[in-house]
Amino acid sequence: MAKARVERRLAAILAADIVGYSRLVEEDEAGTLAALKGLRREVIDPLLAEHKGRIVKLMGDGALVEFGSVVDAVACAAAVQRGVAEQQAGVAAERRIVFRIGVNLGDVVVEGEDLLGDGVNIAARLEQLSEPGGVLISGTAYDHLQGRLGLPIEDAGEQQVKNMARPVRAYRVRLDGTAVTASPYRHLGIHRPLGRKLIVVAAAVLLLLAGVGWWLWPTAPVGTGRPAIAVLPFDNLGGDEATGRLAEGITEDIITDLSRFRDLDVIARNSTGTYKGRAMDVRQVGQELKVRYVLEGSIQRQGDRLRATAQLVDATTGAHVWSDRWDRPTEDLFAVQTEIAEQVAARLGDYGAVELAERATARQARPRSLTAYELTLRGEEAADNHTRADAEEAVRLFTQAVEKDPASARALTGLAWSHEERISFGADPRTERQAALDAAQRAVRLDPANAHAHDVLGYVLGNLGNFPQAAAEYDTALRLNPGSVEILTHYAGWAVAFGEAERGAEAADRATRLNPNYPVWAGNFYRQTYFMAGRYADALRIIEQPPLEKVTRWGHVLRPAIYAALDRHAEAHAAVADALARFPNLSIQGIFSDPGVSGYERLRLAGPLRDAGFPVCAKPEELAKFEKPFRLPECPSPGVVN
Repeated sequence: MAKARVERRLAAILAADIVGYSRLVEEDEAGTLAALKGLRREVIDPLLAEHKGRIVKLMGDGALVEFGSVVDAVACAAAVQRGVAEQQAGVAAERRIVFRIGVNLGDVVVEGEDLLGDGVNIAARLEQLSEPGGVLISGTAYDHLQGRLGLPIEDAGEQQVKNMARPVRAYRVRLDGTAVTASPYRHLGIHRPLGRKLIVVAAAVLLLLAGVGWWLWPTAPVGTGRPAIAVLPFDNLGGDEATGRLAEGITEDIITDLSRFRDLDVIARNSTGTYKGRAMDVRQVGQELKVRYVLEGSIQRQGDRLRATAQLVDATTGAHVWSDRWDRPTEDLFAVQTEIAEQVAARLGDYGAVELAERATARQARPRSLTAYELTLRGEEAADNHTRADAEEAVRLFTQAVEKDPASARALTGLAWSHEERISFGADPRTERQAALDAAQRAVRLDPANAHAHDVLGYVLGNLGNFPQAAAEYDTALRLNPGSVEILTHYAGWAVAFGEAERGAEAADRATRLNPNYPVWAGNFYRQTYFMAGRYADALRIIEQPPLEKVTRWGHVLRPAIYAALDRHAEAHAAVADALARFPNLSIQGIFSDPGVSGYERLRLAGPLRDAGFPVCAKPEELAKFEKPFRLPECPSPGVVN
């Protein structure tokens, strides 16, 4: 029998989705759905009818639309973005619905009412690359417009998109009607994470199994040199069965979450469960279980409210190290259980309350008797001060720790971070980064299940411009310890370079929820990912918190870009003047020449940086600092082409 002929046709495809849809729905599902319904009724559906667009499919956060004419498709995309922006102008920035749109002209496969094939896929990939509120079109769409749109279009360069062997030419529609003398996007090298090879997947599975095996091992830790902690069963002060189950769930979740922190030894629940309902002196518990710290807590329900308390006690002295309290509605007991458990874990592990107590003990140790562990703690304390002198001191202390214990992955991890820190204070980037890479790679080889070792290796690789491998390291780090505020924070800063801006913003949301009193350095990562995800109001909120003296060089790049993206142009120009007063050599070309700046970031930053008024071309002596200076068409050739 002859095979049925596949039906194909040439079509203009518009792909659209909502920026931050998951966050909007989580915060106010009914309000978001009502607002979206109003937008469709008042703006989108009339424009689709006017431009003869057929809705192929609707998803929760987007749509796929077919047009018979590419001119109609792009004109409709521009009209939709303008109409949505106008209708949402009076809505608070954090609740505003904003679309990304991609348009492609290509061959599609027809299956009933559905459309498939590369013609559809390219439109979807372009939509993912589009800036919030923008329209990005393919080269085939651009070629067929032939100036019929009436809006200026900028070359966005060739983009390497997922599941496409050949790069796709992309063009940005200037919805404000203004044009630039030369394209800010030409030759933007967009890096997408490469497909994981089988060996990488296998290694990741082995690492995950190793981590799972470690925290499920049911025996008490002995003689590891790490601080040990026992989590006693939370008390049920209400006495009812439901609250009792909640207390048990919270206890178990805290033990599981704490066990992911490699620098804490956590007593298994089958050992601590014997203390349930018994009035015990924590010092006796410490002696029996051979632990330094004991965590105890209680759960109480009063009407429709639930109160949980937790306190960390030094079992050697009986002194309280840390305590906190949570008051929550009881509408969703499981959500409350998860929230309390992960917040306790976040505030104890990862340089939390236990770490601070251990550092205080190390400070009291006699200098001549310092062990590698105590040297490591002192190095971490020095590094946390974020000054030039402390960065030097941290390198010295970590180096001594590694000399005393060459197998200490934790000391090597700290050493790698400290070499990275020295770069921000003017040390030679090539020398320091190579030293950081060597230390990070050694740490991972020594302890493949150490999430923080993978974290710093991913960070260094990102700064070297190796984004696919950096993404793989962060995948591993987050699998090994998904509740680490520090790893979530670092990942949030790099996510856009991996093509995962939305996921990065979600990581920032979780990190700030787990640690609402986050340090200034963490804000640097959050503002980055919020800006790149199009959440400009959130980015501005973060960047306006610290005094200008504490804003980093990159912060002085982002600050005017954020103002420009919010159409606050007077403040953007003033911020550029302030940035240039502090860093006279700043320019778009120089910023883009940094190997740690990905193609995604260039794509998102190019327009706002120009709108803010940054100088475009770098001085020759500034470009000489880079192995591969970035080329902009209107700038003199630096002699090296990207």
